[in-house]
Amino acid sequence: MQKASLHLLKGAGYLISTGSVGLLAIVSWSNASKDPLLTACLLAGSATSVVGMFCRWLSYEIEKRQGESGTEPKR
Repeated sequence: MQKASLHLLKGAGYLISTGSVGLLAIVSWSNASKDPLLTACLLAGSATSVVGMFCRWLSYEIEKRQGESGTEPKR
């Protein structure tokens, strides 16, 4: 598999994971909305999960662009 295909696959995986977080939050909302603490936890958990996936995707984007420009990412 080529690098471009792998990169696209990673991006699709993160989009699917983000969608699944949304679906799980929708299912949980009816019970969580009855208690303010559960509501806060559901919203915070969903948000941090999506932000974490975005950060991971962004790191792949940065690595890809560094590879295209000929510079190796620092480790």
